[in-house]
Amino acid sequence: MPVEHPLSAQMFGDDFHFGVAISAAQNEGAILEDGRSHSVWDVFSRKKTATRKGAGPYPACDFYHRYKEDLLLVKALGFNSFRFSISWSRILPDGSGKANPAGIAYYNDVINECLRLGLTPFVTIYHWDLPQVLQQEGGWVSPLINRWFRHFARICAKAFGDRVKNWLILNEPAAFTTLGYLVGKHAPGKRSLDAYLKSVQHAVLAQSEGAAMIRAQVPGARIGTTFSCSEVIPFSSREEDLAAASRVDLLMNRIFIEPLLGMGFPEDDRGLMEKMNRRNLTWKHAEKMQFGMDFIGLQNYFPVVIKHNPFIPLVQASPVKASDRKVPHTSLGWEINPGAFKNIIRRFSQYDGIKELMITENGAAFKDSLNRGRVQDDARIAYYRDHLTALLQLKQEGMNITGYFAWTLMDNFEWAEGYEARFGLVHVDHATQVRTIKDSGYWWRAFLEYQGKGQHAVRI
Repeated sequence: MPVEHPLSAQMFGDDFHFGVAISAAQNEGAILEDGRSHSVWDVFSRKKTATRKGAGPYPACDFYHRYKEDLLLVKALGFNSFRFSISWSRILPDGSGKANPAGIAYYNDVINECLRLGLTPFVTIYHWDLPQVLQQEGGWVSPLINRWFRHFARICAKAFGDRVKNWLILNEPAAFTTLGYLVGKHAPGKRSLDAYLKSVQHAVLAQSEGAAMIRAQVPGARIGTTFSCSEVIPFSSREEDLAAASRVDLLMNRIFIEPLLGMGFPEDDRGLMEKMNRRNLTWKHAEKMQFGMDFIGLQNYFPVVIKHNPFIPLVQASPVKASDRKVPHTSLGWEINPGAFKNIIRRFSQYDGIKELMITENGAAFKDSLNRGRVQDDARIAYYRDHLTALLQLKQEGMNITGYFAWTLMDNFEWAEGYEARFGLVHVDHATQVRTIKDSGYWWRAFLEYQGKGQHAVRI
């Protein structure tokens, strides 16, 4: 059927990175093969009601054994870049100490296959899969976590830095600290304000110290890190809703980027910061929090609308559901709003010290169905088309945006949502591991096929 593109890949420039992103814990499977030890997600997912239908990161997509097939899919769909993460427990089964040769060999094979296919590898060092042995010592709350993380980063740099030049230090630190240590929805399932605050401080140090380690070890490295971000919109113009939205914005969008840029932790909401500091957390090592990243990766899926809620600890705020507001949303209830996507990217671009931006994740989950070998996901196509149109408008405003990575290549283990949330361009039957390219995957192939040719209408 004909698909009209209101934009073409060529408009983004010949050197623009169009890629897909995956993570080790969500895709690899093979959780105890070749010396790998358990990660926090292997253990957390076994807890009753921790994930939908009791799902865990095995078999996931069996990327560990099928990486050649899956990288061929990336190439066949027309992408020029591939973002993936390295399993800490596959490289260091004991969390620290000596590297596992089989783990090093596996990622060497993945990297070499990327290069053979002409795909630029973007490596994320930490994407939420802390070794369980380190969690038993406190995980991101432990005062030793930054020593462990620097060691892991050093090993990755030495093993892969001769071929990998694009590095991302942490994936969405606001997400794994909040969801893992404050609200308990993600691994390791902790619910503690003290644990959350300590994990934030340690993650802020990890993003700068890990970057410094890569800089020291990899000549010519391009180093970044990724932040989840959302435009935070007050539910009303009432003062209490405005203040609630400001507090949420601080914790969602500002608490990691501002220390990285040398601004220190945000202190304009003194009431919130005083509550934090009354928990005996000392915000220290300000000079160690700063690092001059080559680029910043932004990961946006939805805006949040916030209203005052005095019953919620710390922030005294709660979101208003998209369904209650009767606005378009995904199967996860996430609002679809390309305008908010533009707004939050524009806001980050205004920070002094950000040299370059990439969109390192963006995508949508819908209730896909496989019918006679086809997944007709028109809503996902519209989502990508509208967000890419918004991104192009930002580039035309003069923003230095150099890449866009779709989340995700194929339906995977989507954390607490198990296998119920399907974000992929490729449908996966997790019982048989059969892959089926969705209509959205073919849309991307058509869009990317004409990169550099200036075509605006394609047929798929």
